[in-house]
Amino acid sequence: MALGRRRTARCRTEVPSGTDAVAEAATGRIGSWALAGWLALVTVLIVLLDLFTGEDLRVIPLLVVVPALASVFCSLRQTVWVAVWITVVVVGSGLGGHGTFWDFVFGMGFTVLACALGVAACAARIRHATEMARLRSAAVALQRQILRPLPVVTDQVFAYGLYEPIEEDRFVGGDIYEVVESPYGTRVIIGDVQGKGLAAIGAGFAAIAAFREAAVRERTLTGVVEALEDAVVRHNVFSAQTGEAERFVTALVLGFDGKDRVQAVNCGHLPPRLLHEGRARAVPLRRISVPLGLAGLSRETRTAESFALPPGATLLAVTDGVTEARDAARAFYPFDRRLADWAGHDPRELLDALRTDLERFTGGVRRDDVAALALRRAPASSGDGEAARPVAGAVTD
Repeated sequence: MALGRRRTARCRTEVPSGTDAVAEAATGRIGSWALAGWLALVTVLIVLLDLFTGEDLRVIPLLVVVPALASVFCSLRQTVWVAVWITVVVVGSGLGGHGTFWDFVFGMGFTVLACALGVAACAARIRHATEMARLRSAAVALQRQILRPLPVVTDQVFAYGLYEPIEEDRFVGGDIYEVVESPYGTRVIIGDVQGKGLAAIGAGFAAIAAFREAAVRERTLTGVVEALEDAVVRHNVFSAQTGEAERFVTALVLGFDGKDRVQAVNCGHLPPRLLHEGRARAVPLRRISVPLGLAGLSRETRTAESFALPPGATLLAVTDGVTEARDAARAFYPFDRRLADWAGHDPRELLDALRTDLERFTGGVRRDDVAALALRRAPASSGDGEAARPVAGAVTD
């Protein structure tokens, strides 16, 4: 197990710190010198236009909109300096004008009020952005506890992944995956929780937590699945007590023991695809049981079956966010036809092609979470250095 820990650490990615995220939220999106140049240019243009129009049409008061614009793009300090500069320019032009005293007082009062509102708006924007940055940083940390960064390397398998929640401002959705190295080989799960939202995330976390424990503890793959079933049922009991809807989880659980065959227990999930020697085909799993959480509705017990995974072949497991993606005409994504064109790709190239093609096909409009795992057998002779090579330079999805 020490080996598994070392390799997991090698695959770990940096999590943005809350301090860096907050500092970035408070930083202006325009440099100080660029801001000074634009401010000088706008001031000169408005002053020249005011001189050209004369006393009949004063345009100097238009400068009061500048602090409002600065509050959108600048830091608080930059916005304050813009407000001070605009106030000085407007006051200077008012002193040299020919209006009445009350015209001057009203103009100054309006300018100060507009500049103060611009500064206040900037402060409110930064405060909101800072709060969102803290929440986002917490979400990243939470994601690292629920879904581990990929790729992951074990003695038996190289695991690469693609994961995209339906909501861009949410880091974790209803799709789940995990890779665990155990005394009995490497166990892998990919699944899809019924429904969406925080309740679906809770059910997914219950399943992943149970899988991490059972994958190491249970000798058989069916024992792992039985532990997952118990965990989802317990979660549903708790959900019913708190007024939440019960959930089921479709899942594909795989076992790699270093041999040329892979064990699988399919709990209502999509069958994986095998890409080898320029061909792509669905793995014919015949023993498909009910999803996790619904075993009480079926008299059949879950059993494991095995299939061959040749050296150099890639096993691709996806959720229905891939197969049920639609284009603008509501046509389904031609998943298997696309795979035939990518059968010669390595796992990273395959996932990159899948991500790009899905984005193009759907026009960027996702209706469900997307998760995919590309798995390849580790060479029997691979040591630490050789196993680490596919990870170097890999991009975590």
